[in-house]
Amino acid sequence: MSASTPSTAPVVASVRIAAPPEVVFPYFTDAGLVTRWIASRAELDARPGGIFEIDVEGNPARGTFIEVAPPHRVIFTWGILNSEVLPPGSTWVEVVLEADRDETVVTLTHHGLPESYRVSHQEGWTQHFGTLASLFAGAR
Repeated sequence: MSASTPSTAPVVASVRIAAPPEVVFPYFTDAGLVTRWIASRAELDARPGGIFEIDVEGNPARGTFIEVAPPHRVIFTWGILNSEVLPPGSTWVEVVLEADRDETVVTLTHHGLPESYRVSHQEGWTQHFGTLASLFAGAR
């Protein structure tokens, strides 16, 4: 498998958040909230076909929203601006939010990543989910 060949196994990251799905969901669709945990800049139009643009640690991720189903699911395409291996919109990310009593289990599945991007994206999603969870720690 070459570095640009998409892997068959998706990257999966999960986190438990101390808030209900209705409170957590906007952190994936509202530019002001996305910049609190993953992006230094965001432009989002959270509707099917709407723009998905975030800058993550100097990497301009670009795509479009495919599905927005508050407060339980959002799907968007993903790629890096000016990348030949991972161009904008070349992969897709599904985020599922499941209520568990007064908390939310967020599971993110990133499909179609080239093998050369799997480790960095696994580490990145895991790190940023830690930041997201910390925003709600002690908030009860």
